[in-house]
Amino acid sequence: MPAAGPTAMPADPALCARIPLGLARAVQIGGDGALAAWLVRRDPGCALVRVTHDATGDAAAGADLVVLHAPASDAAGAIRDAAALLGPEGVLLVDAPNAEHWRLAQRLLVGGAAAPSVPAGAMTREGLLAAVRAAGLVPLDVPALPDAQEAEVFAQRIAPALAALGSDAAAYLRRAGPARWLLRAARRAPMPLMLLAHVLKPVGGVNEVRVDMPLGAVATHPGIGLRIGERPETPKLPEGTPRILILHRRLLNTPEAPAFVNHFRRQGWVVVQEFDDDPAHWPVIAGSNHFAFRGVHAVQTSTPRLEALFRGFNDEVMVFPNTVAELPEPCNFADPSRLTLFLGALRREEDTAPYLEALNTVLAEAGDRLAVEVIFDRASFEALRTPHKRFHPILPYDAYRALMARCEIAFLPLADTRFNNFKSDLKFVEAGAHRLCCLASPVVYGATIQEGETGFIVDGPEALWARLRELLAAPDRAQAVGDAAREWVRQNRLVAQQVPARLAWYRGLWERRAELDAALVKRAPEVGA
Repeated sequence: MPAAGPTAMPADPALCARIPLGLARAVQIGGDGALAAWLVRRDPGCALVRVTHDATGDAAAGADLVVLHAPASDAAGAIRDAAALLGPEGVLLVDAPNAEHWRLAQRLLVGGAAAPSVPAGAMTREGLLAAVRAAGLVPLDVPALPDAQEAEVFAQRIAPALAALGSDAAAYLRRAGPARWLLRAARRAPMPLMLLAHVLKPVGGVNEVRVDMPLGAVATHPGIGLRIGERPETPKLPEGTPRILILHRRLLNTPEAPAFVNHFRRQGWVVVQEFDDDPAHWPVIAGSNHFAFRGVHAVQTSTPRLEALFRGFNDEVMVFPNTVAELPEPCNFADPSRLTLFLGALRREEDTAPYLEALNTVLAEAGDRLAVEVIFDRASFEALRTPHKRFHPILPYDAYRALMARCEIAFLPLADTRFNNFKSDLKFVEAGAHRLCCLASPVVYGATIQEGETGFIVDGPEALWARLRELLAAPDRAQAVGDAAREWVRQNRLVAQQVPARLAWYRGLWERRAELDAALVKRAPEVGA
């Protein structure tokens, strides 16, 4: 799939929010190239075939997704042809202007030089639903996309006329408020699945990476419900609805912990612990004989090393490596005469300290050719002997990524400690997505980075000094390594690539819930039968 050129229009957020991630093959009928460019950044494993309305028959059947834009002329026939391209589990997404949109009525009533024209392919909600059903499909969802405030004002102004015609403002708004319809349909209704996530208070992007982003990607699929919060309200579900509770790094060390787990067990929830750090960092976990892992149905984590550790307490463990949501367009390496070093990990003061003297030596030689951006680590910032440095407190995740994107080199030190050895390679993944050239410790990163190709392993201050001087002398080398790292992330660590595995695992947990619950009670008898 070719990448979009520099003049490509941005993809429509409302449309993209309806695209299920992690699919293999999609067909786009009509529209422009913005969707293809969006998939390149978010889900490059999805092969997109673009056809015109007149050439629908040229697209082979069996697609996981068909996107149909503005089905003009014979709308019912266009929807029927699009439906014929779907595979057994495929989803049809119809993007059609609303033929009853309130602005059309407003212009007719107000008058003017010319009557408003109905957009090509416009359909009423009921007409769209009827055409989808006639094509043998089941409508799944039709979100309303209204011009909320302005539409409500107009509806209230014409409320007396609506009442005289036997209607009311609320009914009119449901019909005429949305400027367009984004309807999804399938050959049959999907199996529902509810995901409920109890997360920590947000700090430094931890929630986004391990819970918000991956579960949000799963929830792009029809039938998947999602609630995330520190104390989200538990939804009332029909009996038998598959339901998974995900506890984000909950220590479960208090006397009330078994009752907490039992509260959800009795409501039929499968309870999953999400944990991606060495639990020895929290001695209270061992103090409760690791109930945090024994007392749940399953554990999900980020690395094979953590998987092996958690299997000592629970046989049901799944690894989902850390990922990024997309590959932003690179904005670094704009000025080859200047490079910026990113020091952005939290609580790495002790890991960074042995390298500061070597870093200061390079900074003195480089002058204004090397700047440093430091997040959180005030001690390291103060120790850097250069005027070309800036300090930042803990940033929201978006701001953290935006700052990283403007740098060219990332320094990722991790001392050889037990806690560090259980960490993941997330910082390399984030930096690589933004085309940074990483200089990283052998601890953790040695298993991921391809030396000299996707990054450099520095095992001490002298290695850091030598690599920095080399890259300052040849910034094109740093850019080439950054490009290779970005390609590695594209092939291996986009969240869309994990969606099928996550969905399969969560559904599998539900199907085996009786077996998993019996195992939970056996290894954690304090929960009771």
